[in-house]
Amino acid sequence: MTEVERAAAIMAEQAARGMPIVALTGAGISAESGVPTFRGAGGIWTQHDPERVATIRGFREDPARAWAFHQQLRRMCRAATPNPGHLALAWIEVALGDSVPTPVITQNIDGLHQAAGSRDVLELHGSALRVRCTACDYRSDDLPDEFEELPPHCHCGALLRPDVVWFGEMLPEATIRRAHRWAEAAGVMLVIGTSATVQPAASLPVVALRAGAEVIEVNPEPTALTVMADVALPGPAATMLPALVSALGDHLSGETLDVRME
Repeated sequence: MTEVERAAAIMAEQAARGMPIVALTGAGISAESGVPTFRGAGGIWTQHDPERVATIRGFREDPARAWAFHQQLRRMCRAATPNPGHLALAWIEVALGDSVPTPVITQNIDGLHQAAGSRDVLELHGSALRVRCTACDYRSDDLPDEFEELPPHCHCGALLRPDVVWFGEMLPEATIRRAHRWAEAAGVMLVIGTSATVQPAASLPVVALRAGAEVIEVNPEPTALTVMADVALPGPAATMLPALVSALGDHLSGETLDVRME
């Protein structure tokens, strides 16, 4: 039995018990769609100073400068399309049906999981495709391709800001609470394309392991989580997740699920 087949068998067994199959995704899965990572060689923070464009202080000092950066970031996210890894997670949701919860907890801000068809997506760091008002409760993802003037303003007259979590800000309390509950309830946690070092997301697989979940890691490189994972699939998400879905399909129906970009 290959590691992919073993991972699929674990997922099928837990799904048969009605246990949640929870995915935690990081920048690696989106990098395969052409969305640059923030850290590491060639990352966005090697080209921009996050203190100037991704902190509340930088925004207050020069909102137009911060918005010029985020407009560029939003443009990159809007241009990207889901890859077979994103599609595979959406297929798992379809294949398992409504009786098995399949939430996706993501550190990414690009909206690619929703574009692929995943319905229950918890965005730990918000979304580059939304804005919120700095004064009132207004929040929207119905935005023009480009704002005519930067910085944009709310209908109440206050500044709009990207609906993302900047450095020094707390993650949305309700979202992180839900993520922890899913980690504690999971039968399987898929940890995909993340270095497992950025907190608090990095603690979620440990929470799942302590609660009795089986952890399946998908990553081209070993991480701090690899030695703890029940199965480690060393490869890119766009390759490993479709293979996992195909093997899972054999367990569920005797038929192979074909995950392809159309």
